[in-house]
Amino acid sequence: MSDARPIHRPIPLPFGEKQEQKDTKFDRFGQRIIARFVAANAKSRADKLRPILRYARRHDKTYAAMTDAELQLRAQRLRRDLKARLRGHDLPLRLVGKTFSLIREASVRVLGMRHYDVQVLGAWAMLQGQVAEMRTGEGKTLCATLTVATAAMSGRPVHLMTVNDYLASRDAEEMAPLYAFLGLTTTCVLEGQTDDERRQLYQADIVYGTNKTFTFDYLRDRQVLRFQPGHMRRKLEYLTRSNASADMRMRGLHFALVDEADSVLIDEARTPLIISGQVEQSAGFDTELFYQAMDIAKKMKEGDHFNIPKDQQKIELTDSGFDLLDDHSDRLGGTFAVPVIRDFTVTQALSALHLFHRDEAYIIRDDGVQIVDENTGRTMPDRTWSDGLHQMMEIKEGLEPSPPRETLARITYQRFFRRYGRLCGMTGTAHDAAWELWSVYRLPVTIIPTNKKDIRKFAPDRVYRTAAAKWDAVAKRTRNLHEQGLPVLIGTRSVSASQEASKRLTAAGIAHQVLSAAQDADEAEIVAKAGEAGAVTIATNMAGRGTDIKLADAVAKRGGLHVILSERHDSRRVDRQLEGRCGRQGQLGKCEAFLSLEDELMRGDAAKRLRRQAAFVSTILGPRAAGRYLRKRQKHVEGLHAQIRRDLLDADQELNKLLALSGEME
Repeated sequence: MSDARPIHRPIPLPFGEKQEQKDTKFDRFGQRIIARFVAANAKSRADKLRPILRYARRHDKTYAAMTDAELQLRAQRLRRDLKARLRGHDLPLRLVGKTFSLIREASVRVLGMRHYDVQVLGAWAMLQGQVAEMRTGEGKTLCATLTVATAAMSGRPVHLMTVNDYLASRDAEEMAPLYAFLGLTTTCVLEGQTDDERRQLYQADIVYGTNKTFTFDYLRDRQVLRFQPGHMRRKLEYLTRSNASADMRMRGLHFALVDEADSVLIDEARTPLIISGQVEQSAGFDTELFYQAMDIAKKMKEGDHFNIPKDQQKIELTDSGFDLLDDHSDRLGGTFAVPVIRDFTVTQALSALHLFHRDEAYIIRDDGVQIVDENTGRTMPDRTWSDGLHQMMEIKEGLEPSPPRETLARITYQRFFRRYGRLCGMTGTAHDAAWELWSVYRLPVTIIPTNKKDIRKFAPDRVYRTAAAKWDAVAKRTRNLHEQGLPVLIGTRSVSASQEASKRLTAAGIAHQVLSAAQDADEAEIVAKAGEAGAVTIATNMAGRGTDIKLADAVAKRGGLHVILSERHDSRRVDRQLEGRCGRQGQLGKCEAFLSLEDELMRGDAAKRLRRQAAFVSTILGPRAAGRYLRKRQKHVEGLHAQIRRDLLDADQELNKLLALSGEME
C-alpha cells in the first residue's frame, strides 16, 4: 500500500484551498446555457488532446534503452523541471508528453502493463481539469497513474478518491510500486485509523481514500481552525511546521482526482456531510417523546392526517392531523405539549414509517440500523440520519434508540470539491451529466474513444404489468442462459429485490451467488467467480462501479457475460454502469432489461398517468413496447434530483452567509 521508504515531511506549501465562488442567479442562468454547449462538444474535445500522443511517443525509444537506475535519475530531473514550469495548475504540453512517456516505460517494468494511447488521452484530459468518460473496462485505474504521478511530481499533494475503502485500498496497493519507482510516496486513509496515523499518512505525495473520508477529515481540520484562537495564526504555524501540525490532518486541497466522478459529484451530492456529537437528553428530545410520537404516528392515516406530495420524500400534516396531535397534547402534556417539538417529532416518525423501507434504505446489522447508500448498494455503518430520524428508525424496528446527536459541522460535496485548486475525474458515464458537472463544478466532460470496438448487444426492454410476472420471466431467461453455460449477472435496486430474485432462482433450482449490502465483505470473491461458465450472480448497485468481472476463455468466445437489469434506477447512469459489466475491452456480451409497472420507479401518484399508458401499450403490443414510458419517467426523476442538488447548494451557501457573523458552519 505504501513503499518501503519512510514518509518524508515535505517542504511546506501554501494551505491549498481555492476561494469559494458565490453564484448569483444571473451566473447560474449563463452557466446553464454554456453547460449545454460544453456537453454537446464532449466527443469532439477528445480530438484536441491528440497532440499529447506525438510528444509522448517521441521519447519512447530513449527511455526504453535506459537502465532502471538511469530511468529513475531521469524521473528526478523531470520532477525539478515540472516544479519549475508549473504555472498555477497548468503544465507545458511537451513536458507532460515527456513525463507520460517515462511513466509508461516505468509501468511496463514495474507492473508489466503499458498504457494504451486512449489512456494517455484520458490522463491528459484529467490533468487539464476535465472529467474523462472512459468505457467500463478501458483501464481507468492504470490511466489515473499518469495523471496522479505527473501532478505529484510537480510538487502538488494529490488526493485520489474512489467510492469505498475496498477499492481505495486495492488500487493503492496495486499502484504503489510504480509510484515508488518514480520516487513518490503513497498511502491510503481508511476507516478506523487514528488521528495520529492520518496526520502521518497525509504527508505522502499521493493519498488514496474515499470521498467521504477526505471530506470529513477536511471538516475536522476546519474545526481546528475555527475553535482554537487565532485563525490565521494556526495557518502560519502549520506553514512553519510548528504546533499546528499536532492538530491538522491534511495539507490543504491542492489536486484531486475523483474516480466514478458522476457518482460522487452528482448522485451523492443530494445530502450534506455532517459531523455530529452526542448531546444530553435534556438538551433536546427525550426518549419518552420519541416513543410517544411513534405510537401516535402508527395511528395516523395517509390522506386523512398526512400527505406525501408527488415526487417528494417528505411528510405534510393536514389540518386533521394537527387536530389529532392537539388532542393528544392535552392528554400527554410535558414536552409533547410544545407544538413545534411535537409536530416535528411526529413528522420524523411518519417519515420513518412511510418513506424509508427496510432492506432498501437500510438494513439491520449488529443490533443496529445501518444506512444503505442508494447509489452503490453498500452499507454506511458510520453514518446516521439527523434530527431524530435515526432514533425513529430504531424504535420502528424494535431497537433501543441511540443517544441523540447535534450538528457540529456540515458541508455539501458541491462546496467542498469546488475548493480544490485543480479538480478532475474519470467515469464510464459522465456524458449524461455533462451539463451539471459544468454548471456546478466547472468541469468539462471529454468522451475518450475505446481501445477496441464495442460489440455488446442490447435487447429491447420487456415490461410486465406485475412484479410477479417479471420475476417469472427473469427466472426463465436465467435458466435458459445457465443451461447454455453462459454467466449471468442480475442487477437489482435493493437488498429486498435481491432476496426476491434469490428466492425465485432457488425455487427454479438454479445455483447462484448474492452480492448485496447485507454481506458485502465477500464482494471480491463473489465478483471473481461471476465470469465463470454457468455462473449466476445477483447484485445490487455495488456491482456496477469499480468491479472487474473477468471472463473464462471459453465464455468469452461463446457469448460473454449476460447482464439482466431487473429494474430501472432513478438515474440512467446507474443503469449504464451495470450494463458496462459486460463487453469489456471488445468482448462479447449482452444486456437485457426485465421491468414491471410495480417497480419503485413507477410507484406513486406522480407516475399514475405513465403507468396507465404503459399498461395499455403493453397489453396491445406486448411487453417489448412499453419501455419508453419507464425511460420517460426516469428522465423526469433525474430532473427532480438535479433540482434538489441545486437547491441544496443554494441553501448551504445561504446558511453559510447567515452564519458569517458568528463563524462558518464548517
